[in-house]
Parts: sequence; C-alpha cells; structure tokens
Amino acid sequence: MSPTFSSLSVRNYRIYAAGSLVSNVGTWMGRVGQDWLVLTQLTDHSSSALGIVTGLQFLPFLVLAPVTGMIADRFSKRHILLTTQSFLGLSALALAALTLTGHVELWHVYLIAFLQGVATAVDNPARQSFVSEMVPKDRLTNAVALNSASFNAGRLIGPAVAGLVIAALGTGWALLVNGLSFAFVLASLLAMRVRDLTPAPRARGKGQIRQGLSYVRSRPDVMLVMALVFVLGTFGMNFQLTTALMATKEFHEGPTGYGMLGSIMAIGSLAGALLAARRKVPRLRILLIALAGFTVASGIAALAPTYEVFALALIPTGLASLTALTTANAMVQLSVDAQMRGRVMALYMAVFMGGTPLGAPIIGWIGDVFGARWTIGIGTIAVGLSLVAVAAYLYRRENMRVRYESDRRPRFSVTTERVDAPQPEAVR
Repeated sequence: MSPTFSSLSVRNYRIYAAGSLVSNVGTWMGRVGQDWLVLTQLTDHSSSALGIVTGLQFLPFLVLAPVTGMIADRFSKRHILLTTQSFLGLSALALAALTLTGHVELWHVYLIAFLQGVATAVDNPARQSFVSEMVPKDRLTNAVALNSASFNAGRLIGPAVAGLVIAALGTGWALLVNGLSFAFVLASLLAMRVRDLTPAPRARGKGQIRQGLSYVRSRPDVMLVMALVFVLGTFGMNFQLTTALMATKEFHEGPTGYGMLGSIMAIGSLAGALLAARRKVPRLRILLIALAGFTVASGIAALAPTYEVFALALIPTGLASLTALTTANAMVQLSVDAQMRGRVMALYMAVFMGGTPLGAPIIGWIGDVFGARWTIGIGTIAVGLSLVAVAAYLYRRENMRVRYESDRRPRFSVTTERVDAPQPEAVR
C-alpha cells in the first residue's frame, strides 16, 4: 500500500476512517446550514450573532479542558466516543426539526451550539488520542494526517452539497442530513474488533488533573507548539465566520457561492493533509514554514478585489493552515507519554479551540465596525507577529546555548546533556 495511506491497512482504523468520512461531510453541511440560518433567516446578516454562536461552540473547550482530558485518560475512549457522538447526532436532529417546522429562534441556536460544544469538548481529546490505540506508533503520524484528510474531504464535499440543498430545498434539510450522518461513525465504532485495540494505561488515583498541567508546564517544547497553535486558532482559523462574512457582505453571494468557498478551501487543506501523511517525522521547521505561508496567503485573501481571486487565495491558505495543524498535532502526540496523552491533547485542543470564544466575538465585532476584510486581516497580522516572536526566542535560545557550550562547559559534556534532555526528535 502507498505510504500515504499505510494506516488504512489496519482494519479498525480503516472502518473508523470510512465512518468518519461520511460524518465529516454531514458536519460541514451542518456548519454551512447553521451559519446560513443565523445570517439570513434569524438576523439581518449580523456578524456579531454569528460570532456569538461560534464562541459558544468553543467556550467549553477552554473551561472543561482539564476535566475532559482526565476523562479521556481514565475511561474507555471508544465508550466515550459512542456517548458523545450519539448526543451530537441527537442535538443536530433537534435543530433540524426546529428549522423544518418553522419554530427555530436565535436562542435555540445559541443553546444547541453551547450543548454541542460541551459534548465536543469531551469528544475531542478522546478522539485525538484514540488514534494511537488503533494504529502502531510508527503509523501514528500517517493516521493523524489521514484524519485531517478525511475532515477536509468532508469540507470539500459538504459545503458545496449544502449550498445546493439549501438553494433547492431549504436550510432545514441540510441540517437534517448532518444529524443522520452521525449514524455512520457510530456504526464504525460498534464494528471494531475491540481485542485489536491497544489502550494506553488508565489514569488512576487523585490529582490527575494537576499532574497533567504540571506535565505540560515541564515541557517547553510542547508549550512552544501550543503557543503557536493558540494564535492560529484564535485569530487565524475563524474561516466558518470569515468566509461567511466575505461571501455575504463583501461579494454579495448566495448560498451556493458561500458553500463553494468552503469546498475550494478544502482543496488546499486536503492537499496539505495528504502531503503530511507522507512525512514520517513532523518537525518544528515545517510548522514555522507553514505558518509563514499562511500569513502570506491569508493576506492575499484579505486584499482580494473579486470573489474569484478570494476563492483562489483560499487554496494556499487551506494548504498552509492544515500543514501547520497536522504537524503540530503529530508533534505533540508523538512526544508525550502514552498515559498522559488524553490530558495533554485536551489542553492542546483547549489552546487551539478555546481561544475562539474570545476571538470569534471580537472578529464578529471587527466585521461589523471595520468590514469583512479585517476579519481575515487581523489573523494575518497576529500569526505574522507570533512568528517574529518565536524566531526571536529561538535565536536567543540558540545563542545562549552556544555561549554556554563555549564558556562554561567542555563541549563533550554539554553534548551529553543535550542527548539526555527530554527533547523528542519530533520537535527538533
């Protein structure tokens, strides 16, 4: 089998990936349907309302991260996923029913977004770390990348289909398809051979949350990656909000035009995921190069004079952002102890998505006051400044290391320290 798809030779992962692909298509249809519902049916294109919805979806990541990570490390990840995916499917069906019957109101969307955020906050660390139980360690980077490829294949198909469904039948039908799609991922979890899974040791005893926080604080390599991901996630990865505002406010497109933007961006994202699947070892320099590419591409998108130029700029933006996220995810998962992985990934997802409750309403306000283009421009500036700060930090650290080696210790002794120090290959 091609190295790009090597994880698919593992039966459990192959079944899981198939179910997830169908569910991801539905999820993206649901996102487009929800945003279109808020912008065109429940408000008069209010970017602030859409920012609140987005913020409510991600607020639980920030608040519940230590607890959800402990849950992922203490209980069966497969059982957690069966519970959370069932709840997400039922809540999606509830929003579809309210919309189809004409009873939906804005507060319904707010409430369901928040409840789904709680379920997703529990779901995410279990789902992220569950990958390592399905595939051997030498295929973990490949499996993480293929998960991203599946997610972005859903982004490629889902928004375009949602745009067509909304234009032909109405928003409620796109939301209904999303609710029904959760049955596929539930079926894949039930069809697995449990005996083939390799669960990590369960966390036991008191103080598990505090232990997880202390572990991350003791790992400056992991904290550096999380800092970069925080800036990207908070200010740069609000595409659900920014593309909706650009499509409706700046270019005056309908649901089909808006849906196509998500699919066009997914071309770059899918390409980034497949390229990442070929790399055996994720490295910090790949992450930094990808963030630099994101800064340039998103800057072009913010300044795009026409809908067509904006759509084309989303392809390299998607490629760069997905490369950065896949690399960061694999770096963290490969570099931490197996029994800590659930708690670390919960904190990672809190850092990545937990900034959205702060960033999304601010970006929504920026869209109302300064215009849709600045909702993208602020992310371009923030990611660019974070790169400058990290470059200065790495340069200073390297200079300090050189002085330390030349002035205070014999070179051989220092080399021995560097080999024994906890600096995983994935982060160099």
